[in-house]
Amino acid sequence: MTATPDSTGESDKSDLSDATARAQAHAELVEKIEEQRAAYYKDDSPLVADAEYDDLVHRLEDLEEKFPELVTDSSPTQTVGGNVDTSTFDPVEHIGRMYSLDNVFDFEELRGWYDRVRAATSATSKFLCELKIDGLAVNLLYRNGELVRAATRGDGRIGEDITANVRTISDIPDKLDTDYPPAEVEIRGEVFFPLEKFTELNAALVEEGKSPFANPRNSAAGSLRQKDPAVTAVRPLHMLVHGIAVWTPADDSHPEPGHQSEVYEQFRSWGLPISEYFKVLETIDEIEDFITHYGEHRHDVTHEIDGIVIKIDDIAVQETLGYTSRAPRWATAFKYPPEEVTTKLIDIQVQVGRTGRVTPFAVMEPVTVAGSTVERATLHNGYEVTRKGVLIGDTVTLRKAGDVIPEVLGPVVAARDGSEYEFVMPTHCPSCGTELGEQKAGDKDKRCPNSRSCPAQLANRIFYLASRAAFDIEALGEEAALALTAPAEPEAPPLTSEAFLFDLTAEDLADVKIYRNKKVKGVETGERELVPYFYTRATAKKPSAPSANTTKLFEELDKAKDQDLWRVLVALSIRHVGPTAARTLAAHFRTLEAIRAAELEELSAVDGIGSTIAASLRDWFAVDWHVEIVDAWAAAGVRMEDEEQETGAQTLEGMTIVATGSLSTFTRDGIKEAILGAGGKASSSVSKKTDYLVAGDNAGSKLDKAESLGVRVLDEDTFRALLDTGSLD
Repeated sequence: MTATPDSTGESDKSDLSDATARAQAHAELVEKIEEQRAAYYKDDSPLVADAEYDDLVHRLEDLEEKFPELVTDSSPTQTVGGNVDTSTFDPVEHIGRMYSLDNVFDFEELRGWYDRVRAATSATSKFLCELKIDGLAVNLLYRNGELVRAATRGDGRIGEDITANVRTISDIPDKLDTDYPPAEVEIRGEVFFPLEKFTELNAALVEEGKSPFANPRNSAAGSLRQKDPAVTAVRPLHMLVHGIAVWTPADDSHPEPGHQSEVYEQFRSWGLPISEYFKVLETIDEIEDFITHYGEHRHDVTHEIDGIVIKIDDIAVQETLGYTSRAPRWATAFKYPPEEVTTKLIDIQVQVGRTGRVTPFAVMEPVTVAGSTVERATLHNGYEVTRKGVLIGDTVTLRKAGDVIPEVLGPVVAARDGSEYEFVMPTHCPSCGTELGEQKAGDKDKRCPNSRSCPAQLANRIFYLASRAAFDIEALGEEAALALTAPAEPEAPPLTSEAFLFDLTAEDLADVKIYRNKKVKGVETGERELVPYFYTRATAKKPSAPSANTTKLFEELDKAKDQDLWRVLVALSIRHVGPTAARTLAAHFRTLEAIRAAELEELSAVDGIGSTIAASLRDWFAVDWHVEIVDAWAAAGVRMEDEEQETGAQTLEGMTIVATGSLSTFTRDGIKEAILGAGGKASSSVSKKTDYLVAGDNAGSKLDKAESLGVRVLDEDTFRALLDTGSLD
């Protein structure tokens, strides 16, 4: 959890044994929380991420728990939501109060809540677990089956009348689909904005000269709280309902259901949208399993979630347990670690890739999100920077979903102070100075056309050819590639083309130096110094000599000469020719010379290649300096053909197989090699065309999808049987 540095943090560290100090710390926390509430509920533009707000509230709760005399009726721990904006919408009073939820952040806290609930009632009630939608809370009032009012939560008692806007949401029926509606019923739910539509909306707002939203939750709130319902109508809002506050039956023959899960079935029969992701469970272990499952699959559902809500299923038990001043005692929310945080956008810089594409990236104040520290995130291209509406100096919302590359969602416009300024995409390559251009007319990406001599492109191509997907040269990392192509000294680098990589000698690298942070006794001094990269430093006792890593580099370069043909193809950085296409080409043609000589039609006819890859191959070999690379590598001893070998039994011919999870006897590449070697197609995604899914430990969402599509799932032993015989009969 990331806390925002502020005066309240300093107060927490002070001596709270003094009553004045305690009161000051309390007042500072209350002021900060109320400021965040106003930004969140009234302005639809939060100044901090949810996790940072939660941290402030927890600090206030801890302080009030230690010193109960600080608690007042107006404290944020005793109240719900924010004030109503009466200048835009009419205030309306909810029939039943809208409460908030208490949160827990780990299984220990969850078990504490579970034990308290069990101790408070003798009933052995079950628990309904459902996904916590990251949206805007809305209250629907139906009388005799007709929608008569929709309102925001507001302060829990008074909300804003947004009926006209909610009527534009296609999910919400104006009339319940039943002949026996309650006389009056208040239904609670969440309105949300699909993430995939979020960037499109912000781009449209920026184009119109309007402020973009910071994240999808606030785009939902901002879209729903429009003065003109016509604006709301064109926004792709959705709603899911999840609770009843007031139920007045029309007669005794149709009473309110007795369980929360029955309420959901009632909603479904009425034509109201409910979540498909809920389950009724009994034990704490089952609840924790549910939480763990959706923690791993939180991005596989139709809306953003930030946790799991756990409720007593029996409504009579709910009523027995009752409420605190702000939350029900019979429910809690387990909050997942934050995947969205706010941080400062210090600068926008650009980098040049191996194909010449010039990509802007955000340089930010380091921040912890999804378990890792992030200080850079791609912005894709200049057009995307404009679309997102971000300025250098902005506070931005940063999202990192699991292993996904960090993404800047949008700016926190309310945090701007006027010092922010626009990013200007460079017109010339920052590496070689060549004027940037488009690869084709209308291309959003800018590229450096100096592909042969641009130091940045060359360094990235060297780094790529050393990757596991190509020659797999572990000792040739990103820093080594830069040292070879753009050292601080000498002025003439040892490598001006990848063609000469295998001709390098240790002597060629003796004078290569780079700048590094100077250290004294292991501690950085803040100064930079020029040091040899490939050689050790000379001392009075020992002359400079190749380092251990340099010796390893030459050993691995020698081994790389004997790699399979498909790896050589990948190493050449031919556009569109990745490992899969390279394997297909190598298997079909067997030699690089045959691929080079093949006509466009012959290449296109190869299954899995097609016209795009074929054209890219012909274009690549038409460039003289590309051919020089091939000829130089061949002259240096790089093998340009696959050895003739007896083809193994094609037991998987015609089968499409997906592998997922951790397997005990196969690596990821190993099982792919086994599938391809037996004539099968190794796919990365499950579809109706998939014949088998091989599932190991922690199989994840691919296993769920396979089961939903009826794809047969194999364990490792069964797959081996299929591999041996081609049949499972």
